[in-house]
Amino acid sequence: MSASTINKPVFFTASAIIFLLALFGVADPSDANRIFSATQSFILGSFGWFYLLAVGILVFTVLFLAVSRYGNLKLGPDDSEPEYRYVSWLAMLFAAGMGIGLMFYAVAEPILHYSVPPEEAPGSFAAARQAMSITFFHWGIHAWSIYAIVGLSLAYFSFRYNLPLTIRAGFYPLIRERISGPIGHAADIFAICGTMFGIATSLGLGVLQINAGLGYLFGVPQTALVQVGLIALVTALATLSVVSGLDKGIRRLSEGNLLVAIVLMLFVLAVGPTEFLFRAFVQNIGTYLNDFVSRTFKLYAYEPKSWISDWTLFYWAWWISWSPFVGMFIARISRGRTVREFVIGVLFVPSAFTFFWMTVFGNTAISLDMGPAAGAISRAVGADISVSLFQFFEYLPWSGVASVLSCLLVAIFFVTSADSGSMVIDTIAAGGNSDTPTWQRIYWCSLEGAVAAALLLAGGLSALQTMTLISALPFAVILLLLAFGLLRGMRADMARLDEHRQAQPAIRTRSVSWQARLATILNHPTKASVRAFVEKTVQPALEEVRRELDRRGLQAAVESGEDDGISLTVQAEGTRNFVYAVAPAARPAMMFSAAEASRPEARREQVWTARTSFSDGSRGYDVLGFSRDDLIADVLAQFERYRRLTQAPSTALYTTSPDPMPS
Repeated sequence: MSASTINKPVFFTASAIIFLLALFGVADPSDANRIFSATQSFILGSFGWFYLLAVGILVFTVLFLAVSRYGNLKLGPDDSEPEYRYVSWLAMLFAAGMGIGLMFYAVAEPILHYSVPPEEAPGSFAAARQAMSITFFHWGIHAWSIYAIVGLSLAYFSFRYNLPLTIRAGFYPLIRERISGPIGHAADIFAICGTMFGIATSLGLGVLQINAGLGYLFGVPQTALVQVGLIALVTALATLSVVSGLDKGIRRLSEGNLLVAIVLMLFVLAVGPTEFLFRAFVQNIGTYLNDFVSRTFKLYAYEPKSWISDWTLFYWAWWISWSPFVGMFIARISRGRTVREFVIGVLFVPSAFTFFWMTVFGNTAISLDMGPAAGAISRAVGADISVSLFQFFEYLPWSGVASVLSCLLVAIFFVTSADSGSMVIDTIAAGGNSDTPTWQRIYWCSLEGAVAAALLLAGGLSALQTMTLISALPFAVILLLLAFGLLRGMRADMARLDEHRQAQPAIRTRSVSWQARLATILNHPTKASVRAFVEKTVQPALEEVRRELDRRGLQAAVESGEDDGISLTVQAEGTRNFVYAVAPAARPAMMFSAAEASRPEARREQVWTARTSFSDGSRGYDVLGFSRDDLIADVLAQFERYRRLTQAPSTALYTTSPDPMPS
């Protein structure tokens, strides 16, 4: 494929911004570090409240979508099926979402909150309880709600509205065709920059931990040169993975990674305080749920603490900066799932695994620190956070094997994050086109490694965190707009579904004799008679419309379906296609006695109809008995409404068709 697949305003502008910031860090590391620190303080001091409020709104929006009737909507046509089996889907969600962070902070964060808590006495049992509650809060439903909003928005409007799989698609209910202009370009540019720096932060954490592990195992020095070399090596492996594609590369790595992670977790569970960990897990869940609402909006406004900026606000910015990457990635792999299934899968399954993971590592570390370690783990983590996991393993059997396995796991997480991120960025930069040239994927994968290396040289972890905060601020606004657009689009589709359930033909059938009406009442149509009607009347009518559309330069097709139906599809750009389909549909016949009512539905008499369906997959009305001319008139009436709605101002989109003809 040629370079013309690039969306030039997005590709070149985003590349220029990323290059300039990275070059600034390399050219003058001391000034860069000073400026990065000042910028971080300003953003957290001035906009911390906005991060917290935005995330709170997103959490409750996603939960509302899951429990409301919007949860029944599918990410795609109503008859679509998921492309990936459930286990593969969950494995890819987990590996893409926060893999490196789980390895880096599994021991470090609980220990730090335990030894330097925000409220309780350091090293106390109360501090241990609060440490796990805070860790769950940072790694749980709030983080995945941010991802879910982006993923839902992209999947919904791409798979149901035939829009490109880019961030701008979520603005369609708000600005309609202007998503192809500067506003859409700006949204995609912010998404690319946020993704790039968010991934760079994760890669920086990963390489620090790999270096610490190699130093612990083999005495490899922890220097910037070694870390840059590790970034180059793992980026090369990620490039090989991303070139191989989603199904072969990322899926296999994700599944293998999940297996290795489970093995490591079970090892710690088996050799650690097993019974205590199960009891702690249950209590941790209760404490987390008890503190859920209060912590969601807790800013320490009345008793200011720098802790909130160092931890919660940084995490929220990190998850926001990752949301274009993770959101688009999970959107790509979630076609065919319902909104409710998506929310449950994205919010609760990875969160439950994460909670158990953090309990196994975090509570074991705290237990050891209170007991045989006598505070040594806390002191080691306070001195160098990257060695926390390996210091922890020293107090368990087979520490060398566990450390090697951890290094391998971090490296695989490193690869899956880099290859998933580069494919997502490439898709955004290509205007939603996933079938891009190999060189583009290599370009973005290499740039991720270069940015991570440059920021590590410029100021280490602080520089990586600052760039994450900067890129997340404008995207937090975009996330709120995506949530609003998603609600508006879903409300419109539910109104459409309600209308289709009650819809009448746009064209009334001609009057028939009373004898014919009596025959219709007394004789229920069979499946065979409906199939004959579809074949002899509906198909010729749709073919005649298709020929006329082709003659007028519109791309149309008439296709037979697996349900013995027939459909006319008119291709469209920038919105969903026009579809007019007719297929046999059965319903149980009316019951007139208790004996009939007691029969199982499968044994009851069936009444067959020829029902229409439309572009959103919903069912319309019965057209059995229409003549060919009646059908053509009905198709044209629906097509006229479709054209009027797709070309009208945005507010008209939500008054949708088909409308019953007035009597």
